[in-house]
Amino acid sequence: MKPRHKRFLLIGGGLTTLAVAAGLVLSAFQKNLVFFFTPSQIAAKEAPTGKRFRIGGMVEAGSVKRQADGVTVRFVVTDTAKVVPVEFRGSLPDLFREGKGVVAQGQLGQDGVFQADEVLAKHDENYMPPEAKHAVDQAQKAAKTVIQ
Repeated sequence: MKPRHKRFLLIGGGLTTLAVAAGLVLSAFQKNLVFFFTPSQIAAKEAPTGKRFRIGGMVEAGSVKRQADGVTVRFVVTDTAKVVPVEFRGSLPDLFREGKGVVAQGQLGQDGVFQADEVLAKHDENYMPPEAKHAVDQAQKAAKTVIQ
């Protein structure tokens, strides 16, 4: 085999290896990608079924109910236009409160209840995830438009 052919084989093998590595990285990235949806988007059936995603909004006042098992908590997340019931098993963050911002990660069940496996609460008085703030602002604008 000529040196020129060997060089082409090495370059081809290197490109193939690079393509396989890029494919594996993109595949891992796609599996770990989690999208964010608001209660209004979930009500409009924009959220995926059978896939994990995040829901964000405000914890509705008076909606937090602890179950008899002492581990399960049910609450409602709202963007002031629509609501989604959430069920979570585990300990909630210390900053979790009614009327405060929250982001929960999990799956939407067949019964319409979001089964969360992780709950994140805002960390100070002024912070709300940008997506949640935008969703709340949009829902409030939509509600004002309907009222007028």
